[in-house]
Amino acid sequence: MTGQEPDHAADWRRDVFHGLKAAGVRHVAYVPDAGHATAIRLAEADPDLNAVVLTTEEEGIGYLAGAWLGGQRGALLLQSSGVGNCINTLALPACGGFPLLMVVTMRGDWAEFNPWQNPMGQATEASLKLMGVMTWRADAPDAVAPLLHGAATMAFEGNAACALLLGQRLIGEKSWLK
Repeated sequence: MTGQEPDHAADWRRDVFHGLKAAGVRHVAYVPDAGHATAIRLAEADPDLNAVVLTTEEEGIGYLAGAWLGGQRGALLLQSSGVGNCINTLALPACGGFPLLMVVTMRGDWAEFNPWQNPMGQATEASLKLMGVMTWRADAPDAVAPLLHGAATMAFEGNAACALLLGQRLIGEKSWLK
């Protein structure tokens, strides 16, 4: 992100964590990502949550399936580039009929400096929908909490695969740091 972080930025970042807690999430699986840094840090510090760092995003889908079969809720935090790694594994919730809640930070979607992020960033939402995942997109801070609540409700109460996409305009413009 360039320059100072806007005052509202910390609020929506905390809203992700608080929304997961309010939905009864006990497992937060993630690949480290600056856009999710606040939620990850809060999850790691919370003794009621199991924060699990992954080596690749698709591992999270299997991990969360196991959590659900064990009677607990979980969420996968990932970046849009990681959605491409999950395509085959998204068959697991579709065929197994269990919920999946994903929160996806977008890249390659607005003011992207890294051209390698653009192809998957542009294909993320369509790819998720083709795999049967319902999606909602937050581009403003005040949209995060209600959209996450709705996605979590549909995932956990309706046994659906759901993803909240956090747009790059919300996250902020990124730049190379030297």
